Parts: sequence; structure tokens; C-alpha cells
Amino acid sequence: MAIRDILIVPDPRLKQISKPVERVDDDLRGLMDDMLETMYDAPGIGLAAVQVGVPQRVIVMDISPREGEPEPRYFVNPEILWRSEETEPYEEGCLSVPDIYDEVERPARVKLRYLNYQGETIEEDAEGVFAVCIQHEMDHLDGVLFIDHLSRLKRDRAVSKVKKAAKAA
Repeated sequence: MAIRDILIVPDPRLKQISKPVERVDDDLRGLMDDMLETMYDAPGIGLAAVQVGVPQRVIVMDISPREGEPEPRYFVNPEILWRSEETEPYEEGCLSVPDIYDEVERPARVKLRYLNYQGETIEEDAEGVFAVCIQHEMDHLDGVLFIDHLSRLKRDRAVSKVKKAAKAA
């Protein structure tokens, strides 16, 4: 396993549309293992492959409490089958937009289908942090960042802050 570099805004690769994965094999599992190690190191609770420069429809996630046992999750070619009409605001952040947090309104519940680490098809319902996180990460697969859900002013300010911090580092 290896820790990979996480792309930071305004890197244009973050705007790429990720390609579907043909099959879950050892190479893909190696990528997912690297992504998980990268996410834990950052630290974060979710990471899309495009954030490490691999434009494939792959997500890793762990929303378990920090002090508990890790509960890694793997999502290959995830798709949302249903969204609730009810929405909820949630303060989001992103490893590709460091130190920026803002409220985003998303469907409160979703039903999704994906392939797991073994390549098995799974369908499940998500709500709460799980629903927020999977929608946030799936946005990445379509070249959308959480700041794209904000006003133009807030988005521009966020990108400026990240650029300024990068220059100072």
C-alpha cells in the first residue's frame, strides 16, 4: 500500500468525468487499498479515485468514529437509484479543498447500487452522514466539488484561500 498525493483545487483533473470500471481485480483492489491509506493519512472520511489522479468510478469511505475500529467501505461504479425529496443541510469539507467548510443541502436519504471490494453487486439505503458522504464522493466522479454547490462568491473565496495557503506552504 502507498499514500498517494491528493489533488487540490484548482487542479483541472478534479473536473474530469470518471470512467466506469470494467471489472474488480487485484489491480483495482490495490488502488482502493492505496486510496484508503491515503484517506486515513489525510485524515478524511471519504475519497474518490479522481482525487488521487485516477479518473475511475471508485470511492473509499470510513464514517466510523475515529476512536473505534476502522470500518472501510468500497464503492465501484456507484449509482443512485432513488433520492428522497426531503433534504438536509450538512457542513461539508473536502480533502481537495483543504480547511474550507460550508453547508450543502442534499437529499436526506438515497438508495444506491455499487460493486464492493470483491466485485459483488450491492444495493442499500443510506441516510445521515453516510448519505451525505456518498453523494459528496459521487459528485467527484462527475467532476463536481462541494464548493460548486455554493454561491459563486463563496466558491471563488474558497479557491482563493486554498491558493493563498498553497503559496505560503
